Amino acid sequence: MKKIKKQSIPELLEKWQKEFAVFVPSKASGVSQMEVWDGQDTAFLNRNRNTAVPPKEKFLPGMEKMFGFRKEEGSYVVEPTDGEPPKQLLFGIHPCDARAIGIIDMVFKDAYDDKYYLSRRENTVLVGMACTSPYDSCFCTSLGFGPADAMDVDIMLIDIGDAFLIEEVTEKGRGILAGAKGVIEATEKDEKEAAAARESANAKVSRKIDTAEISRRLPLVFNDREFWEEVSAKCVSCGICTFLCPTCYCFDINDEMLQDGSGARYRNWDCCSFAIYTRMPAENPREEKWRRVRQKVYHKYLFYPELFNVIACTGCGRCIRQCPVNWDITQTLSNLPAGSPGKAEEKKKAS
Repeated sequence: MKKIKKQSIPELLEKWQKEFAVFVPSKASGVSQMEVWDGQDTAFLNRNRNTAVPPKEKFLPGMEKMFGFRKEEGSYVVEPTDGEPPKQLLFGIHPCDARAIGIIDMVFKDAYDDKYYLSRRENTVLVGMACTSPYDSCFCTSLGFGPADAMDVDIMLIDIGDAFLIEEVTEKGRGILAGAKGVIEATEKDEKEAAAARESANAKVSRKIDTAEISRRLPLVFNDREFWEEVSAKCVSCGICTFLCPTCYCFDINDEMLQDGSGARYRNWDCCSFAIYTRMPAENPREEKWRRVRQKVYHKYLFYPELFNVIACTGCGRCIRQCPVNWDITQTLSNLPAGSPGKAEEKKKAS
């Protein structure tokens, strides 16, 4: 293990800026998100909570140009986007968001090679920072990891007072630390302090869900319309829970055509909460709000695990904290009916 004094971090970031676009947690724009480091602000070194906007947008932008095209002699000529994206380094990404990127990888890397996503992913270094002050809405420990785990990062930093303990996770992480000033060997005392910080952080995550019980109950209540109408009643279908979710990845694709015969294809975030999300020319299978809310829950906690053997949620709590009507997914999951085929089905049988 190694360590670095907090006062040495700016010099380390300056070194990395020679090779990467360095992003850090910032509120410079008025919203907490990952922004390019300005070379001055170091408040993020003591901001031990996740950002409001998840880092996924550094790999899957809210809107991106896929390619351009122009009409020429009765056909269309495709104009690819320019080259490889710049190399980037995300400093201070928290474990829930790093785990989320690993989960999205399963779609854009393992299930399908998406060159737009992968070109950014492969050109990125993730420097994690342990989340030592989780929100009361966080429930990451129920999803198989903790607020100080080094899963899916290249380097993990754990706050031990005036310094960070450094865990070199990957070869990429070891490579960018090689020869860095201020990086020294950690002592046994440093490692004990880091272990205590990790244990303390885990203990602060008080919100819990039983994922084994959820996976058992969900298949049994799919047709319980009464239950899903009740839990979706106050949802306003604004989509904020999806756009601020670090694992949601659904997108739409549109072609924009100009009068001169040129145009471009764009990919933009989409949301299963929107009424037109599944609309087709002949029908909309999820026109009712309760069906859309049900789809969101089932996709994360049943359908995704069936495909990739992992729940598509990291317990970051953003959907709870940022919801304008205080809809709480942990309450929905905890209140799932205990195991009947569903109230609606029982009523049909009784009649």
